[in-house]
Amino acid sequence: MEVKKRVGRNIALARRGAGLSQAQLALRLGAASQEISRLECGRRSCPGLMTLLRVARGLEVPLTDLLHGIE
Repeated sequence: MEVKKRVGRNIALARRGAGLSQAQLALRLGAASQEISRLECGRRSCPGLMTLLRVARGLEVPLTDLLHGIE
């Protein structure tokens, strides 16, 4: 699986685990819901480190959760 798709899947799993909708996560991050959707679907280029840190903090999970399964 492509890195951006794996990261997107991990973000979606963490978001659902936190009981948040895409809109709620977007609100926490100060982003648009469409941006969260693009991240989760892997339609955006692979997110950078700062974006991943921001998402991890918004979800209150370790950064490693978002990188799980990437070799």
